[in-house]
Amino acid sequence: MDIRIGELARRTGCEVVTIRYYEKERLLPEPARSEGNYRLYNEAHLERLQFIRHCRSLDMSLGEIRALLSLRENPTLDCSEVNAMLDTHIQQVEDQIEALGQLKQHLIILREKCAGVRPMEACGILQGLTDSSCHT
Repeated sequence: MDIRIGELARRTGCEVVTIRYYEKERLLPEPARSEGNYRLYNEAHLERLQFIRHCRSLDMSLGEIRALLSLRENPTLDCSEVNAMLDTHIQQVEDQIEALGQLKQHLIILREKCAGVRPMEACGILQGLTDSSCHT
């Protein structure tokens, strides 16, 4: 199977510019070229791009994906490094959830500063955003 970049994009739901970026970052191997100098992708490119997209949907960084791809190329190794990477990623997600909870509370407090319709100069939200003592 040799397909061009537009077909690869269509099959994976990935933008052409993103595919080119993944190639530049060496997450995707360089494809063969046609006589007309079009990129020609094969089944391995399709599978690898789907793997990358799945990792991205889990909010994994390109560095994490690069490490996973490298580990995947060594099938005889045990998966302890993959487990450790995922444990670290889970902790990062938990930290983000906590930070978002704090952000939500800050926004709720800010929203409570202006419960009714007032002139702009009396808007409690704008005053709260101006008050530097509220920043944490």
